[in-house]
Amino acid sequence: MSLCFAPENAPSIPLHVISVDELPTWLDGRSASVSGWTTRVGFTAGLGQAALIPDAREAGGALAVVGYGTPAGRLRGRFHLAGAARQLPEGTYHLVTTLPQAEAEHMALGWLLAQYSFDRYRVQPGKAAQLKCPEGVDHARFEAIANGEALTRDLINTPTSDMGPDALEQAARGVAARFDATLQVTHGDDLLSANFPMIHAVGRASAQAPRLLDMRWGAAGPTLTLVGKGVCFDTGGLNLKPGASMGLMKKDMGGAAAVLGLAHMIMALGLAVRLRVLIPAVENSVSSNSFRPQDILVSRKGLTVEINNTDAEGRLVLADALAFADEESPECLISMATLTGAARVAVGPDIAPYFTDDEAMSGALVDASKAVMDPVWRTSTGRSIVALTVLGTLRADDRAGDCRSGQCAQRRICGGDYCGVVLAALCRAKRQLYTF
Repeated sequence: MSLCFAPENAPSIPLHVISVDELPTWLDGRSASVSGWTTRVGFTAGLGQAALIPDAREAGGALAVVGYGTPAGRLRGRFHLAGAARQLPEGTYHLVTTLPQAEAEHMALGWLLAQYSFDRYRVQPGKAAQLKCPEGVDHARFEAIANGEALTRDLINTPTSDMGPDALEQAARGVAARFDATLQVTHGDDLLSANFPMIHAVGRASAQAPRLLDMRWGAAGPTLTLVGKGVCFDTGGLNLKPGASMGLMKKDMGGAAAVLGLAHMIMALGLAVRLRVLIPAVENSVSSNSFRPQDILVSRKGLTVEINNTDAEGRLVLADALAFADEESPECLISMATLTGAARVAVGPDIAPYFTDDEAMSGALVDASKAVMDPVWRTSTGRSIVALTVLGTLRADDRAGDCRSGQCAQRRICGGDYCGVVLAALCRAKRQLYTF
């Protein structure tokens, strides 16, 4: 579905954004019928509260009000005014209140995102109330952001029965075709001859062959490479996940969905970058040819990797993809992945942890996250952990998280309890890398 602002020439209802402090003054300036109706419907200007006043003669018809709450309340979240898009009757509205630029942009983007619904399998409620783009807001930029987000949501929401490696490839082809990007796919056993052995090993047991998607766009500007984990379903392999842990594993390609959504935004806005998107698309299945605990794989980088838990498959496919990406030394390399539940344990479900050794990039990322009220958290790799990993001596009673050096190979992939998110990042890191 396309998320867009209402046409500028469409008839529309004026929309007033009112804080708790401003409500008495606003009511005093209205007619008796408007102030009386507003009071009777219980409108108190609470954050996100909305009401339609049908007989507002001063507005030439109806008008709508949305609560702006208090400054303290507004600090506790994002997109507070987007709820009005669902509360107000279907129709077209235009903002008459002057808001700070950042708040107007938050409101515009939130309103667009409120129109999203996943309707592939059943009819969903109709589109929410539509908003004309507020004055001073770049409508093209925010429509591109919203539609990139919608693409990501659609891909993640789709079950693996309709979003396996084949379908993920077709989704990437659709994005590439829309923006005249190129897409090269290395498929099945060709992964072995092209030296992507770990992508092949993880995905070979599936009925749908593993593959590496390589999309390029842009002829000028800095080089930006996005790498997204595309595990379309993760059973855990032979180290089978418990049922409760497997229930949401259709989302294990969330990194791939995120980089495709971001690529969509970048290309739609025509940003001056040379963009590359790499997605190892696999399904971690159980079959007679599944990779096994104690197997030793040789990665693209040339490292030998001992497998002690087949449910640590994400860093295997990403290791090959990231080594491939690094061969071109891009100016910025960003990896996104639903890599380990340890991240969720560390910072909760609403904050994205990241790793980087680039201080300037980290500062810019944190500043941007604050500006858009979408928090991230820089996680330290820890000098002692790095040193022990490099020396090949990391041990923690056989429970040292998800990536340890082993006795038989240069790296060991296992499962466990401690340092999981840190060690998952170390397993992939080679150079300046921003991993989410």
